[in-house]
Amino acid sequence: MSLYLLATLDTKADEAAFVRDRLGQLGIDVTLVDTGCLGAPGVSPDVTREQVYAAAGTSLAAMVARNDRGIAVSRAADGVRAIVEEAWQAGQLDAVFALGGSAGTTIGTAAMRALPLGVPKMMVSTLASGQVRPYVGDKDIVMMNSVVDIAGINRISEKILAAAAAAVAGMVRWNRQAEQADAASPAPDRPLVAASMFGVTTPCVQQARAVLQAAGYEVLVFHATGTGGEAMESLIAEGLLAGVLDMTSTELADELVGGVLSAGADRLTAAARVGLPQVVSVGATDMVNFGSPDSVPARFSGRTFYEHNATVTLMRTTPDECRQIGREIARKVAASRGPASLILPLRGVSAIDREGQPFDDPAAREAMFDEIRQHHGQVELIELDAHINDEPFATAAARKLIELMQEGSERSTDGTVST
Repeated sequence: MSLYLLATLDTKADEAAFVRDRLGQLGIDVTLVDTGCLGAPGVSPDVTREQVYAAAGTSLAAMVARNDRGIAVSRAADGVRAIVEEAWQAGQLDAVFALGGSAGTTIGTAAMRALPLGVPKMMVSTLASGQVRPYVGDKDIVMMNSVVDIAGINRISEKILAAAAAAVAGMVRWNRQAEQADAASPAPDRPLVAASMFGVTTPCVQQARAVLQAAGYEVLVFHATGTGGEAMESLIAEGLLAGVLDMTSTELADELVGGVLSAGADRLTAAARVGLPQVVSVGATDMVNFGSPDSVPARFSGRTFYEHNATVTLMRTTPDECRQIGREIARKVAASRGPASLILPLRGVSAIDREGQPFDDPAAREAMFDEIRQHHGQVELIELDAHINDEPFATAAARKLIELMQEGSERSTDGTVST
């Protein structure tokens, strides 16, 4: 069981040595990687900083001569990422552990994001109690708050680092045990389907998931909170899925209008690009997400809001915004290289967008639907006189995806049979 431990050994040598020794006591072999640059390393590494910068296509001498900390951190991140990826591909790495402040966190998480899901990734950071999305991205990185600065071993840092070492050692051992169990009795190899869900589209996705599971598919549900959409797009691009049930495209509303849960401009593009069967709907496009009420930008004063809870404020999208959202959805799905369908719930797109609910706005819905009708191209468009959370709508969407996946498994782009 081998773990790569990443640290700037000019400033974090004592802490790195402590973690290395604790992991050794727990039966984990440690490869210590020095990601520092200017000061002399306080402990001997297994992978030197010279090797790190060489892996980044530069040299330690060049970095020292340049004397630019920002550039040195960026190049160290590039080098460590390359080293970690190579070790993983060679079967020489079971986990990654990093510790540090802003520089160490930037370097360590860059390497972690290069690894597949399921590989244990532990980052002990002074930044872990704040906004960690830039560091975590769409990966399963554990961010542990260091509480005190990582500046020596004391009664607080010792407890934190020891707990982090024990946690990652447990993850490594569990992975090994699970691999052995899987080898002894492999689980049924069910095709994977991704589905996007929000709290206000939960009944829809739960019903659709039941239909898909009954048909022999395993469903991965992604919470459409920005990082959820990014993770789903990444898995699609990696070729791990048989199909996509993209019921909740709300992240596009945040991207276009300026909310806090955008998944970026590439949301809703991966399945179209790789030709993966997909069924797409407009779940929760009636809303843009913000934090507490006082976090809403002043330019949105006078709009219709709904306080979901103390830390989540929803803003109703206007007819003009819905036109933009509809056009963007239609344009992206129309570019599909594989089987695709758009399915519209004419009676409402979220739990609070239906008759008698706070975001019920037939004019806004119709503005979005009209744009989709005009721009969906050759992609099949299905319109149902139902709400998105009605059982018949969810069942129809799931059955359509099953149909598309079955068609896709029998037909390649040149008309030959494929599986």
